[in-house]
Formats: sequence, structure tokens, C-alpha cells
Amino acid sequence: MRERDEPPSEGRRRRVHRGRRWRVPPPGWRRTVALRRAAAGLLAVLALGLLAAPGVAPAGTPVLVAARDLAPGVALGPADVAVRTVPLELVPVGALAEPGVVAGRQVVGGVRAGEALTDVRLLGPVAAVAAAGMPDAAGVPVRLADAGVAALLTPGTRVDLVAAGAADGAADGAVSGSAGGGGTGESALDGDRSAARVPGGPEPRDAAAEPAVLAPGAVVLAVLPAPERTAGAAPVVVVALPGELAARVATVSLREEVTVTLR
Repeated sequence: MRERDEPPSEGRRRRVHRGRRWRVPPPGWRRTVALRRAAAGLLAVLALGLLAAPGVAPAGTPVLVAARDLAPGVALGPADVAVRTVPLELVPVGALAEPGVVAGRQVVGGVRAGEALTDVRLLGPVAAVAAAGMPDAAGVPVRLADAGVAALLTPGTRVDLVAAGAADGAADGAVSGSAGGGGTGESALDGDRSAARVPGGPEPRDAAAEPAVLAPGAVVLAVLPAPERTAGAAPVVVVALPGELAARVATVSLREEVTVTLR
């Protein structure tokens, strides 16, 4: 009984509240609670400020992507592309970022919506080099003699370019080298041109009327539709060829009808 009558020490003082015992708060507890509340308020204000900040951009690299499914050979416009932010480690090599760079350019092959646009996906020298596998490759536009043949071609198809009947001197550049660098480099008409007329014998074959293989193994880059204003015109087929051969094919195609054989 004596122990209960003795007043407890200051450090071990206890009180009874509604049948429960609780410890007296230590000195300065009000200050600690006030500081915690102030810190919580500052963090809440900072979070709201970050959410409302207009200039804060998500981390990543801007990349140009297709805004919709694109058909092969379509000319790109503002509604066809969009800029997306992609993590740096996922950005493909040669990715494009500015919409103005691709305005009016044709795509090589079909492109799915959301697919990143790179330099090899657009018609141009980079796509020609990648398709032909040669550093001096170039894209050559050729209008085929038969519009129905163009419907059989797709980007990536390997074809042989054939002149239906080259005029004198036009087929001098016809070689048997391919876009991949193969072939012997001989003229397709060397045998016919070497034929001499024998007195009293049959007339030699007219080499000018014989078809000539201009470029075997050319790679189709794109099939461009014919202009609407040109009724009945065949589509233009763009093929990738080595530099020297590309110049010869372009020259012959201006004067002679050109067709292709499929490989």
C-alpha cells in the first residue's frame, strides 16, 4: 500500500485514461509533429507543380513513326507521320525525327502504323545502296512497256531488265553484270554484231531487232502509280543498280521500250 501512495518519478509517470494506460509525450513532441506536417505539405505542393509544368518532357528520343498503315510507293504527307518518344536503347539506326525531312518522299514497301521511319524505308540513295549491296548503287526509274507486268512486281523482287529492240548503239551498254556485282560484263548482242554477211549466203540477223538484257538481277525498290492525268500510262518501276550500269539503263530506257523478266 505504501508503494501506491508514493508519487511516481518524473521519468516513469503514467496516467490512466478510460481504463488504458499511456505514456506522457516527450518534451518537444509538438514541434516534431509540426515539422512533419510542414514537410508533407511541401512535398504535396512540389508534386502538383511538377504535374502542372508545361515544359517537362518525358525521357527518351523523338522518333518519326507512321501514323497509319502506308501502301508501297505512297508520298508522305503531314497526316501520314507522327513524332513519338522512344527510349534511347530502342531507337533504330537511321531513324528520322523531323516531319519536314520526309514530306513528299515515297516509302519503299508497305509500312505498318507505329513503325519507325528510317532512311532505308524511303526511296533514295540509301535504300538503293542497301538493296543492291554496292556503295555506288543508284535508283533508276523505268517505265515498263506493259502496265500489267508492273502489277506483278513488289519491293525486293529481283528482275532482269530487257530492251525489247535496242536501236544502233543503244544496246552497246547492255551488260550481263548484276546488281550484286556478278556476271561477265559482256554485251548481250556481241555474237549478233560479229556476224558478217557472206556473199550469196543468207542475210545476217539484224542485231538492232533482237532483245537485249540491260541489267540482270536488278532489285525493285518501288512501283509508283502512273499519274492520273496520263491515261493508259504504265507505272514507273524504280530499281537499284550499280552506278555505271544505272546510267546505261537510264539512257536506253529513254529511247527504247523496256520490260522485265521475273527471277
